[in-house]
Amino acid sequence: MSAMHARIDRRTSLQWMGVAAAALPALSWSAPAGQRLISLSGALTEIIYLLDAQEQLVGTDTTSLYPEAATRTRKVGYMRQLAAEGVLSLRPDVVIGTQEAGPAVAIDQIRQAGVRVELVPVRHDWAEVQAKVQLAGRVTGRVQQAEALQGLLDERWQQVRAQVARAVRRPRALFMLSHAGAPQVAGQGTAADALIRFAGARNAITEFKGYRALTAEAMAAAAPDVLLNTTQGIEALGGEEAFWKRPELALTPAFQRRALVSLEASQLLGFGPRLPDAVRTTHERMLALTA
Repeated sequence: MSAMHARIDRRTSLQWMGVAAAALPALSWSAPAGQRLISLSGALTEIIYLLDAQEQLVGTDTTSLYPEAATRTRKVGYMRQLAAEGVLSLRPDVVIGTQEAGPAVAIDQIRQAGVRVELVPVRHDWAEVQAKVQLAGRVTGRVQQAEALQGLLDERWQQVRAQVARAVRRPRALFMLSHAGAPQVAGQGTAADALIRFAGARNAITEFKGYRALTAEAMAAAAPDVLLNTTQGIEALGGEEAFWKRPELALTPAFQRRALVSLEASQLLGFGPRLPDAVRTTHERMLALTA
């Protein structure tokens, strides 16, 4: 391992554990002069911090909550409900995000104002993570550092994929989205569906794509062995005790075991640099809860 490789490995590992990057020796690179950057993706924001390029950020969207320092950046709104005026008020040179950013009219207005906009296709696979790292490296002028980071992430991804492949059991899992309004469940083609499959389980919902509310009868028919949610979703429902009081859950095998896996939303569903850790943790917890 090269010296740069080792230093970035130490930096990324410490940042993932919540240790301030300021405690590490400075790396020898400089940002493009005058670059003003807005990130419309929590995953891209996280990568920018891992590349130590956060000084270029003049704003982020409301999904940019990790690391903790990102919560103190200027917010331009939720990535799917942007207003061009709010973004342009921060005078960005570059706006980056995923193709989920919108509405389209707002993105067009930002481009028409002369701002460079780059959006990563949403694929819910490892290639999406790689594309985010490459984009962040390119727009911040840290291409070599991004390549080194990608090498580390690829290695971690291969390790967790091998771990999951060795498992014999594939429990039925159901993801509930409960951040606001009535809880919904994730069908095919969602980030949650991809996460479930990567973690070595089967999505208990196969009848539809996207998110829908489920009746108690449909929940019983889905018969999940384990339930997934985000920590934010559990908090929105009043905590884990209140979560298990929902009557439709009593009809599931998961209820008998109190089999619930919850992780922070951007880690679980953001398809960013913590995806290998999210898959490993979800996989191990699901197997332990369904043993």
